[in-house]
Amino acid sequence: MIMAEDKDVLRDVWFGRIPACFTLSPEETTEREAEPYYLLLPRVSYLTLVTDKVKKHFLRVMKAEDVEEMWFEYEGTPLKCNVTIDYKFDQFWAMNRKLMEYPTDEGGFRYIPFRIYQTMSDRPFIQKLFRPVSPEGHTLTLGDLLKELFPAAICVEDEPKRFQVMIHGIEPLLETPIQWLSEHLSHPDNFLHISIIPAPSD
Repeated sequence: MIMAEDKDVLRDVWFGRIPACFTLSPEETTEREAEPYYLLLPRVSYLTLVTDKVKKHFLRVMKAEDVEEMWFEYEGTPLKCNVTIDYKFDQFWAMNRKLMEYPTDEGGFRYIPFRIYQTMSDRPFIQKLFRPVSPEGHTLTLGDLLKELFPAAICVEDEPKRFQVMIHGIEPLLETPIQWLSEHLSHPDNFLHISIIPAPSD
């Protein structure tokens, strides 16, 4: 059962925005200088949903035949742009809630759909079956997930923090139940996308 404050979390995540700046590749030939294009992107959206807007902006300085194909990259790394969602919060959750139902006596989903992304490895992501409840019936947390799959992200006492664990641009407490995170911070594909990045050095 989703409580009122939990629905507020879902709504805040859904309507969150990320500032983005699109620039034309330096290799592209233009009739005049191409100004950057700034957008606030929906946090749970995908880049292909703004392709037409970006294309329209840069058509001002390019010939239409030169813009047959486009792709996105960040600091030389190509970005994936899969389209999977309708933007309509109430309609989406009316249907998706049915997919997320589970018997109350089980205490959560059978397995948590998640991906851990790491920038420090050639392996693009970690994905494995993980139950939200231990065999003894204890609720498992984000920390439990990391202890099993990325123990370096857990800071040992008196040791400097090496990594930040980010979900939707925030750093949740490691004590947060993984079931709650899955229900409230998953993307519309129902995967919990977890990024592990080096901690900033002061």
